[in-house]
Amino acid sequence: MSNADRAKSNNEVFDVERIRQLVEMMKEHDLNEVSLKHGDRRIRLRRKDEPAPVVVSAPAAAPGVMPAVAAAPVPAAAPATPTPPAEAVDGDNISVVTSPMVGTFYSKPNPNAETYVKVGDHVEADTIVCVVEAMKMFNEIPAGISGKVVAVLVKNEEAVDVNKPLFKVDTNG
Repeated sequence: MSNADRAKSNNEVFDVERIRQLVEMMKEHDLNEVSLKHGDRRIRLRRKDEPAPVVVSAPAAAPGVMPAVAAAPVPAAAPATPTPPAEAVDGDNISVVTSPMVGTFYSKPNPNAETYVKVGDHVEADTIVCVVEAMKMFNEIPAGISGKVVAVLVKNEEAVDVNKPLFKVDTNG
């Protein structure tokens, strides 16, 4: 492939028709999210069906594509505060906030900041409760439910998997 063909191919990777095809594929296969990277260009498509975490990315944007906001690196944080044992809080009114992805859990936006939430705090569905870093992208995680935080189940900078319980919330609180 010549340099001219390669340049043309690079420009067509994220063209409007290709994006339309991706959206149709998402509908056809009931996918909520598609994320692609080609060179230094990235595109992430999400369906409106569910609240999506805010994604912050640092790569340069392609011409005609809105640039993403660069994320500040998250340095090592101070030791996490102790959390009550998970077994101490259970019941019909207790809901669990889980990780939507594999990554590293951060309880605060930076080492010098307060934690997003702590035991006893009231959260709404759109309250940001933590950040999960995945592949150098910092994803703000909303609670998704309203209530009182009764347990923090992971420590700052702990690795988390998809559906790992992060917080217990009393929906009557």
